[in-house]
Amino acid sequence: MGRYTGPKERLSRREGVNLNLKGSRSFSEKAGIKRKPFPPGQHGSAKRVRLSNYGLQLREKQKVKRIYGLREKQFKNVYVEANRRAKVSNLDKGLELLRILELRLDNVLYLGGLAPSRAAARQYIVHGHVLLNGKKFNIPSYEVKEGDTVELKTAKLAPSEKFFSSPEWMESKGTTVRVSRLPIRDEMDEGIHENLIIEYYSR
Repeated sequence: MGRYTGPKERLSRREGVNLNLKGSRSFSEKAGIKRKPFPPGQHGSAKRVRLSNYGLQLREKQKVKRIYGLREKQFKNVYVEANRRAKVSNLDKGLELLRILELRLDNVLYLGGLAPSRAAARQYIVHGHVLLNGKKFNIPSYEVKEGDTVELKTAKLAPSEKFFSSPEWMESKGTTVRVSRLPIRDEMDEGIHENLIIEYYSR
């Protein structure tokens, strides 16, 4: 199945949280989840049915997959890699999963305030507007390493306004972002329940 190309705010309404998929609009009163705080569809405004454990796991997996803009196969591969690392290094599987997602090149560009959304960040990277350690790089899924520097070649592409602070594990200056260390759990999205995702794939 290809990448979703329909209305982005419909996804936020489906998951019941703001996925920040529309850049500055997601942070305004025009955000779809604020105007219509119920799921899309004919019966969206009806009372929600209580979900089973499987339903909760599925919804959490779908939510996180949509936040980072991944296809199902890509997301499953992230889980498989996190599982492998956790076994080899005796690390927490959920933490490894989130780290892989957080350190994606497109996500680093977005969190550093150099792109209005993760989707825009992917476009910048694919079209050659991003430098990694001084060299042009065009793979959005690349996992940025500690000490790597990400730079936006064209300053005018950067958002004129930033609606959140960059996390402490990165240093942001002008159109350049440097990953100074690996993120810890408290510095990543608190609204994500990674244990539900692990349970989903461990069935």
